[in-house]
Amino acid sequence: MLTPKGVLKLIERFERNRDAYRSHEYNETQLRREFIDPFFKALGWDVTNEKDYAEAYKEVIHEDAIKVGGATKAPDYCFRIGGTRKFFVEAKRPSVGIKDDPIPAYQLRRYA
Repeated sequence: MLTPKGVLKLIERFERNRDAYRSHEYNETQLRREFIDPFFKALGWDVTNEKDYAEAYKEVIHEDAIKVGGATKAPDYCFRIGGTRKFFVEAKRPSVGIKDDPIPAYQLRRYA
């Protein structure tokens, strides 16, 4: 499978501006709007519910509410098919060192 053109454009833009995106000033909301949403849209997901599905059938739920250990948590993205949860995505701004920081990985594992 070839990489979608939209994904290649996102990679090129990130590489051109890597220092700015990896700075502490660039936040998670910016990352989600400028990169993550377009990334999943390029892969064919209806990130903004352009198909006008009812709430129960939306493909992508932002800040979905799930119970984890008795508490309600909200993963950044929940991807669904036919209303059934398939996977979660937890976004972190690019300055977060996910390689050396176990907290983001633990957070995502709790959702699963």
